Amino acid sequence: MNPLTGVYGAAGALRNSLFDRGVLRSHRLEWPVVSVGNLSVGGAGKTPFVIALGELLKERGIRFDVLSRGYGRKTRGVFVVDPDGNAADFGDEPLLIARRLGVPVIVGESRYEAGRLAEGKSQTQLHLLDDGFQHRSLARDFDIVLLTAADLDDRLLPSGRLREPMSSLARADAIVVPENSAAPNSLVHPEVTRFSAPGKFVWRMRREMIVSAAPGSPVVFCALARPKQFFAQVRAAGIAPAAEVEFRDHHRYDRGDIKRLLAIRDRLSAGGFLTTEKDAVNLGAAQAELNPLVIAKLRVTLAQPTDAVNAILTNSAFAG
Repeated sequence: MNPLTGVYGAAGALRNSLFDRGVLRSHRLEWPVVSVGNLSVGGAGKTPFVIALGELLKERGIRFDVLSRGYGRKTRGVFVVDPDGNAADFGDEPLLIARRLGVPVIVGESRYEAGRLAEGKSQTQLHLLDDGFQHRSLARDFDIVLLTAADLDDRLLPSGRLREPMSSLARADAIVVPENSAAPNSLVHPEVTRFSAPGKFVWRMRREMIVSAAPGSPVVFCALARPKQFFAQVRAAGIAPAAEVEFRDHHRYDRGDIKRLLAIRDRLSAGGFLTTEKDAVNLGAAQAELNPLVIAKLRVTLAQPTDAVNAILTNSAFAG
């Protein structure tokens, strides 16, 4: 094991202890905060989950906004995301959320300041905090943590991908596990069982990739935390890629990247290109050069969505 893993774990434990004891302060907003986060570095489906939860809230007529750090943006400060803007200013995931949900999305290093701006500008009733489990400087009323099957036996950074140990699930109000997770079964895994009772909600989530009219033998490319997971989903959908091309997570595509992808298509006589919604955001206007380009959508659904939303509203001091 990397010796830095012990240092990282000790530093994280100390930080959490300081928040637990009130030495480090969590700032509270006027309206309830519902956090969506995870334990590992990327790949848990937080952004699709935020979108899915947002759609459920909209069905109830609940006014909400989304608070995000805006990872990877070149700007600093607090900004309301312009859906017609670009990833460099707001970050790819906040921009995608704003476009899909059509609600205010506010980015800021301080999510508390982002929330204050939101409360001053809109008639919001609830804040959704994107990727917020580790952002403890903002008080939250309901904590949702998404787990992947890979998290169950992973290690802390830098030896593994975990930002916190499984024991941190004790802070969560709801744990979301894959509906079709392979053995070991997430629901009976010792750590999940230990921290999911009593009074802990455990929800099942299904991940489904939606692809319409994929070109024959496409060049499949992505810039995700877990690219191999996306490639496997593509193949499981019956699509035979001519090539699979990985870029670093949150990568913003430039002229060199476009030339590279076009060269791969020409060399392999591929029928076109296939990528993700997040990558489409980072492609920007360059999408027009990759023709034909099909965008795969990742849709997540909760096994019992009505019960989940009721639990969130009841346990987050939602005033309605």
